[in-house]
Amino acid sequence: VHFFCICGDGEMSEGSCWEALLFAWKHRLGNVTLIVDLNKYGQSEEAPHGHKDGRMKDKLAAFGAKVFVVNGHDVGKIIAVLEKVRKTPGQLTAIVAKTMKGKYFTEKIEDKPGWHGKPLQGEDAKNAIENIKRLMHAEDAKLEPVKPQKLTVKDPLPTFTVPELSYKKGDKVATRNAYGTALVAIGKQSDKVVALDGDTKNSTMAIGFAEAYKERFAEAFIAEQNMVGAAIGMQARGFIPFASTFAAFHTRSFDFIRIGSISMANIKIVGSHAGIHIGQDGPSQMGLEDIAMMRCVPGSVVLYPSDAVSCENAVVLAANYKGIVYIRTTRGNTPVVYENGEKFEIGKSKVHRPASGKGSVTVVAGGVTFHEAMKAQEELKDEVVVVDVFSVKPLDAETIYSLSLIHISEPTRPLYISYAVFCLKKKKKKK
Repeated sequence: VHFFCICGDGEMSEGSCWEALLFAWKHRLGNVTLIVDLNKYGQSEEAPHGHKDGRMKDKLAAFGAKVFVVNGHDVGKIIAVLEKVRKTPGQLTAIVAKTMKGKYFTEKIEDKPGWHGKPLQGEDAKNAIENIKRLMHAEDAKLEPVKPQKLTVKDPLPTFTVPELSYKKGDKVATRNAYGTALVAIGKQSDKVVALDGDTKNSTMAIGFAEAYKERFAEAFIAEQNMVGAAIGMQARGFIPFASTFAAFHTRSFDFIRIGSISMANIKIVGSHAGIHIGQDGPSQMGLEDIAMMRCVPGSVVLYPSDAVSCENAVVLAANYKGIVYIRTTRGNTPVVYENGEKFEIGKSKVHRPASGKGSVTVVAGGVTFHEAMKAQEELKDEVVVVDVFSVKPLDAETIYSLSLIHISEPTRPLYISYAVFCLKKKKKKK
């Protein structure tokens, strides 16, 4: 199978285009050809290189591509260069097709700016149609191109199970380590599982998968947009990709995650080193916006495991869910809270009550803040009910709201509940 990607010269100002070229060269993707339409114009003015095909050719060649320049209006020459591309096995290739915007339409718009996305009207439209008709050799000519090979995914996606766990309650294990362990485990269950990482695999702990299944791991380097773009391509071919980097760096990949949601992509995103918990790494590495970003993606699921057991369950749930799933992991070690056989579900939380079974305060938390809330429960004895949110989206609204009713029914008690509960209470009243 040979893949052709068409880009406009204005689009080639986008950094992700060059990320993709470097990725294709590094991984020796000789079955990929980039076609650049060099028509001189962007949307509002000339593109940076105008009609200088030499500059575009040199840049593409610098990224490892064998480059062909062709008159983009000459069908015979285009066919000839496509044949050359087919005869260049094992080599990343690119075609610079030099064209003129509005060619053959009318002098009014040919090679003129200001016509992006504007249809011709009245006499201008009639003149353009007549000009094109004059170029036709036969109006009844029939083109019958060779049909491309149909890319259908025949095998159904597998169902994954949680492996036998051997954690001990109280042991301190970072959820990023549990992610790495779980990724290797589901990789063993099916060769449809693939992984990518943004040159952080020794921190996100995707390194275990990279070493165990080298042929199913792709190093994307510090090019997060392209990492997610490649993951979207892999899922289109029937794979289940897990793409990981620091949560903070997914602010770059978010553009592609958003586009992936439009086509209902089946990708799994993992963001590690979340929150201010990673103080020693500095503020530039702290993922603070990730939950808000990922929650607003249509159809997404957001999971925030608090210990190793819940994290391994999160990985399996993500693999079994068809759609975009975000898993947030942390750098520091946190205590194992759950028994190895504990079951987790998307859309469900875990409630930790004090010995009395009641409490004056309900704290809804996840990850590191969950463990801080548990410390408060221990110190304040019967005062605190802690909810381990686990599933940030969809939120376990029913459980959280039911806990808020306990406080509402006893107005003499101080009411300290999360903003999420406050919103749920207002929503319930409106109904």
